[in-house]
Amino acid sequence: MPIDTPRRARRWRKAVVRACLAGVILVVAVVVIANVVVVARTSDRVTTDADGLEDAQVAIVPGSHVRADGSLGEVVAERVEAATALYEAGTVDKVLVSGDNGTTTYNEPDAMRDAVLAAGVPPEDVFTDYAGFSTWHTMRRAREIFAVETAVVVTQGTYAARAVDLGVSAGIDIQGYAIGDDGRWVRELLARVRGLGEAIWRPGVTGGPEIPITGDGRASWATPRGSVHRELSGTS
Repeated sequence: MPIDTPRRARRWRKAVVRACLAGVILVVAVVVIANVVVVARTSDRVTTDADGLEDAQVAIVPGSHVRADGSLGEVVAERVEAATALYEAGTVDKVLVSGDNGTTTYNEPDAMRDAVLAAGVPPEDVFTDYAGFSTWHTMRRAREIFAVETAVVVTQGTYAARAVDLGVSAGIDIQGYAIGDDGRWVRELLARVRGLGEAIWRPGVTGGPEIPITGDGRASWATPRGSVHRELSGTS
């Protein structure tokens, strides 16, 4: 006797609904677990109090949007200001700005560096990383290219836990200085899933010759300015 077509269709729809529901539950579980792990592993390393930070070699400033005229966007301007304040207070000895310079028309590191210099930090104490394409790239290159051992990563509270977790995974004794909240929490909740994966599997990043953070920061500056795909000190 043939199976009733409407009944078969109902069974198929129920199976699809169950599969979709299971998929949603799995995704939610992964996101929740990743966030719990990242926050738990970094809660004692993140602070909003500059006076609570231990002295470190360098303030690491991850890149963010730079406007077409070369001026800093609000997020990265806040980071640069806080990092220079840490330098002035003697909490850090150097400032490392790390961002995206993947094309000849977009250059986060030079814009950040110029802002740090304008704030009065001596040129020899300002380092640039032109291959900071993500937080993981920034942290691993800080350790492998710039030989950073101790650091304070300066970023908004939204991103601080993930940045610190990646820094620890890269081999840095790192603290997070959280300087406000830009409100992009939904995006960050998802980004922590990728970040935890990077912390576990440690994917490769752009290499290059070592430029120790204990040396002169000007050795890391691009001459002339341009894309990271051109011949730059500290990148390949």
